Amino acid sequence: MEILGRSDRVDLPGLGLYNIHAKIDTGAYTSSLHCSRAEVVNGALEFVLMDDEHPEFTGMTFVFKEFTERDIRNSFGLKEKRYVIRTTMKIFEEEIPAEFTLSARDEMRFPILLGRKIIRDRFLIDVTKKNLSFRRKKSAGRKRKKTPNKDL
Repeated sequence: MEILGRSDRVDLPGLGLYNIHAKIDTGAYTSSLHCSRAEVVNGALEFVLMDDEHPEFTGMTFVFKEFTERDIRNSFGLKEKRYVIRTTMKIFEEEIPAEFTLSARDEMRFPILLGRKIIRDRFLIDVTKKNLSFRRKKSAGRKRKKTPNKDL
């Protein structure tokens, strides 16, 4: 079982997003993506992740035909309706089918929050560490670049 720290960087290849900052939150059940705008248009969910103040903001509009809406308790214990999407998250070279709620996290430092549902039975958490999978990914990239191609 891999060890995660209190934060890391993850890929969401289905959304074309890579090395996005994520906070590990064992107090949250579901995982969440920071979304500045979400609306249903002609039966499809259209949303923009993050906001223009965020350094990782792309301005891209995503469209999901398959989505749900669910009551989620926020960090203050209040219920709020949120859209829920399914996509793939990649961390430690493992692709994990994931469910994310869309919420306004503009006051938060991390655009992604990873809750217990996605962490359970996959990772142990060491809050004294951070970016463990991202460091391994960077290290593997450097090793590949240094390895000469013997076929040439």
